[in-house]
Amino acid sequence: MSPAPNLDPRVTSSAQHESLTGVVERLTYHSSESGYSVARLKASGHKDLVTIVGSFPNIQAGQTLKLVGLWRDHPKFGQQFSVTQYQETKPATLTGIEKYLGSGLIKGVGPVTAKRIVAYFGLDTLDIIDYQIERLTEVPGIAKKRVKMIQTAWETQKAIKEVMLFLQSHGVSTTYAVKIYKQYGDKAIEVVTNNPYQLATDIYGIGFVTADAIARNLGIAPGSEYRYRAGIVHVLGEAAEDGHCFLPYGELVDKVVGRLALADHQPSPSVVKDLIFQMGMEDEIVMQGHRQHQFICYQLPFYQSEQKLAARLQQLLNRPITVDLPRVQAWINKFTAAFGVQLSPEQRQAVEMAASERVLILTGGPGTGKTFTLRTIVALWKAMGKSIALASPTGRAAQRLSEMTGFEAKTIHRLLEFDPRSMKFKRDVDNPIPAQVIVVDEASMLDLFLAHSQIKAIPMDAQLLLVGDIDQLPSVGPGNVLRDLIASEQVPVVRLTQVFRQAQASAIVSNAHRINSGQYPALESVSLNPNSDCLWLNAPEPQHGVQGIQELLVDLIPNLGFDAARDVQVLCPMTRGDVGTRNLNVVLQELLNPPRLDKAELARGGMKLRVGDRVIQQVNDYNREVFNGDLGAILAIDTEEQEVTVQFEGRFVTYDYADINELALAWAVTIHKSQGSEYPVVILPMSMQHYLMLSRNLLYTGLTRAKKLAILVGSTKAIGLAVRQVKAQERYTLLQERLIAAAPMVN
Repeated sequence: MSPAPNLDPRVTSSAQHESLTGVVERLTYHSSESGYSVARLKASGHKDLVTIVGSFPNIQAGQTLKLVGLWRDHPKFGQQFSVTQYQETKPATLTGIEKYLGSGLIKGVGPVTAKRIVAYFGLDTLDIIDYQIERLTEVPGIAKKRVKMIQTAWETQKAIKEVMLFLQSHGVSTTYAVKIYKQYGDKAIEVVTNNPYQLATDIYGIGFVTADAIARNLGIAPGSEYRYRAGIVHVLGEAAEDGHCFLPYGELVDKVVGRLALADHQPSPSVVKDLIFQMGMEDEIVMQGHRQHQFICYQLPFYQSEQKLAARLQQLLNRPITVDLPRVQAWINKFTAAFGVQLSPEQRQAVEMAASERVLILTGGPGTGKTFTLRTIVALWKAMGKSIALASPTGRAAQRLSEMTGFEAKTIHRLLEFDPRSMKFKRDVDNPIPAQVIVVDEASMLDLFLAHSQIKAIPMDAQLLLVGDIDQLPSVGPGNVLRDLIASEQVPVVRLTQVFRQAQASAIVSNAHRINSGQYPALESVSLNPNSDCLWLNAPEPQHGVQGIQELLVDLIPNLGFDAARDVQVLCPMTRGDVGTRNLNVVLQELLNPPRLDKAELARGGMKLRVGDRVIQQVNDYNREVFNGDLGAILAIDTEEQEVTVQFEGRFVTYDYADINELALAWAVTIHKSQGSEYPVVILPMSMQHYLMLSRNLLYTGLTRAKKLAILVGSTKAIGLAVRQVKAQERYTLLQERLIAAAPMVN
């Protein structure tokens, strides 16, 4: 995103406010957060276009604005009109009306339709739409169905403007006005007035800070119980975003006091403590005694999911399986002989246990034969006549699971049959998955809630195999499920450790194991004819890294036979900084998918999206069946219908403009978001700019996403720090203890 032009403090201005009226010709910059905008105005009495700057909730090309403000001479950007007040008026010229209607303001009316309508009705166009909209059918090419759509959009737009003006008057960006209106309809202003904190719960992208600002503007006292309760829930929510299932009581109090503090208000810790206990008594949160922390505090769904997950898993574990082991062993011998391979002792143990254990965990790093072991297990189950269900947390991982086993694999959400109407999974305790054996791959990605949903849908007479790499990063969501299951020693585990000879030839595999054991990776410097699949480009400073990545994509990658736009994924430790995802996405978009006249594009909230862009879903959208971390590509942008079509793994998903903030550019993504995916080529920027996030399992996870080529770009200091820094991914979770407590007593 291009930085907003800053108003320099040395700017000179007259104290005399002036008025200006004109039509917005084009939008140069708009911040979705602050509403700060820079636009070019065709103003009455001015020969040249005028630059206007100021805060606008929803500025569009074609709008006619009456402005009040000050002229300023900016030392870098020249003369500007700094807007202090504005009012939108109906456009007075045919060109203005056409631009106004075709600006994306109304769903169903794009530039082409707008041109036809204005050509037919002329200066009466807006009055016709206001009072005689049925007459639009007189315009060639506009059917009754389209008129109905335009009418609905026009009326909605009027209501949205009321919401926008209301929100603007209370100091909040109105980028989210459409979402707020879609959520609450005509009750939007009423809901926001009565309970502004509800926005933080209901509207993606609006957090406690924004809701709190609205509340302050509405006159809600900073010391109100209403605000304190919202703050407590918010802090527990923030902890969940960091992977925690609960917070210790003392830590919760300290964080809430810090979060609620304002320049004119210092919260009382004793009041916060009393309110936490009160919310515990009212079951708004769950407080539980703890030997180390005195008390721990959960949001209710976290407590229930953790408790029920442990109990259900123990129920499964307590049901033994009888199997003819010699027959299984004979089948293994015949199967491996047919393939001309020999299983390692660990692999054979895993296959035998898969036949005889109710629940089994198979873990291991790259090159240890996890794929062939799983393929053998699935083939054994098929030979035993068992019905099989395969699943993985992401679409890409499910596709890979299907390829490696020869059986259909689904995402967990599809296996459990999520119902958008009830916002629940159809498969559960009372309606379990119709299969005798269930495999869940990439199990390190399972968070508390998805794991609970999965486990409770396992039939009591079925078997479960969890497959994952315990050394990868934990789930993006709360919990540390796979690690807790293994640490509890309640679930049988086979860990594959032997790296096979053919895998040892890959520097990616050998370096992954070196990193995992705390050794610096053996890297070959970048050259046009490398002898390794794991390369290194020295870039001491972040800006050198940005330049180096661009040069790799232009020169080396094509030279090695890869498509820079299709085969390469840049994986970053963080979103911020020169070599973070935000900046690199802007740079790589211009490099790999530059603008062209035949490519439609859309500017929203400081981000440009155009046809051909790689994008990532940022939130679970159950209605569209796309989930956090799913990667896709923009196929079409329809300015008439105000829709964007994205292809995800062969599926075509349509977004309204109002929901575009669910998407982000994905030429570069974080390593966390890359879990469950593999790419032909991975470029890993490693800079001290991201020292807070650098860790051994972060580097290990990023490196093991590469199938054919990995290139590390950055400083040796950053790589060394990542290798040395062992973050045990300490998360507040009691799943391990609950599993042990739920185990039957042994006499």
